[in-house]
Amino acid sequence: MKRSNEETSVRSCSGSLCRRMSTRRTVTTIVFSLAAVTILASCAGRVRYPNYYTLNLPAPPDPPASENAHVTLAIREFSAPTYLRLGAIAYKTSPEQIGFYAYHRWATDPRDAVTNAVIDRLRASGAFDHVRPYDGRPGASYVLSGRLEKLDELDYEGGVKVEVALSAQMTSIGTGATVWTNTVSEVGDVNTRDVTAVVSEMNRTMERAIKELLSPIPADVATGPAAPKRN
Repeated sequence: MKRSNEETSVRSCSGSLCRRMSTRRTVTTIVFSLAAVTILASCAGRVRYPNYYTLNLPAPPDPPASENAHVTLAIREFSAPTYLRLGAIAYKTSPEQIGFYAYHRWATDPRDAVTNAVIDRLRASGAFDHVRPYDGRPGASYVLSGRLEKLDELDYEGGVKVEVALSAQMTSIGTGATVWTNTVSEVGDVNTRDVTAVVSEMNRTMERAIKELLSPIPADVATGPAAPKRN
């Protein structure tokens, strides 16, 4: 009987010890969980999200009425080097070295902005009877093909600058001959060292480059014979 009471006491003490150990484990788990949540919350507060930018080129005025234009011009989408198609805004620390901003990116492909701006400016010039994006359909007299050569931030030779370079050529659909070609490069100064100021200067420099690119199109190209009708 006495032995039975001792066994009962041992079992009771063991149960109490187990409860204390379980309580300690629970408290320890809660403490570590709260610490983990605090660390995660702290890290989440430092998460950076990309900033997105776009080339915001001003729309040209409405085209003037023209009775001398008799040709249709189709514009192919401008091409560009691979590094300008990756989405990140590029900068150069030397003529040979290209870097990319991790958190500053183009919202849309710069090639689209340049192509649309060229179409709008040629339409506004009134030099052509019709200007449209190239889609392979017949009826165009000429096709203009262009390339965005450079759209870079320059961080060398003192200060911050931007460089825009464009090239284009116009080909006769009827003969396959190149009737016009031009290449331009424009550089603009950035007064404030931040990406927003860089993109703003890229817009201004791009506007000047497009105007310079398209200004010397020969008059006899636009007023040439109409494209042959197709059945």
